[in-house]
Amino acid sequence: MFDRKSFISVSLKESSEIKIKVLENCYDDIIKAADLLVQAVKGGKKLMLCGNGGSAADCQHIATEFMVRLSHDVRRKAIGAIALTTDSSNLTAGGNDIGFDNIFARNVEGLGNDGDVLIGISTSGNSKNVINAVNKAKEMGIHTIGFLGKSGGKMKNLCDVAICVPTENIQRIQESHITIGHILCEIAEREL
Repeated sequence: MFDRKSFISVSLKESSEIKIKVLENCYDDIIKAADLLVQAVKGGKKLMLCGNGGSAADCQHIATEFMVRLSHDVRRKAIGAIALTTDSSNLTAGGNDIGFDNIFARNVEGLGNDGDVLIGISTSGNSKNVINAVNKAKEMGIHTIGFLGKSGGKMKNLCDVAICVPTENIQRIQESHITIGHILCEIAEREL
């Protein structure tokens, strides 16, 4: 019989242990990402995010925290952020007309400007449409940050900053991506 109590305990402990590994292995990259974001926002630039599935939802979540606010004790102006994953008409037309692999790159091309920041979220680091968006961003002078997992996949060497959550467990990678997104937002809020 499935032991719920044991399962819950193991899951929460594993999540905590991965977050400690993120601190030990990703601290410098999180600082680099924070520096990129703060400099861009100070320069009047915006943040774009893209990813698939659960990572698409994470894009929407993180973009909202930047636009609205995360820390209720901080009063600040909106930080321009857009999830490239939320416009169903755009995504379905793009998927139909130019191919699913190109939907995010097309949006980066249309919405991005030199000096903006793109966060590409991919637990494997191998999502073709996110890779194409990163490549388009680099062509346009847009800074790139990868929220990745495991070894970082193909995206690791494409991004200006690659934050690779050190585990193979997809759930734990996604949990850590949200935590890292919150940390970056809080740093931006407090430093701006």
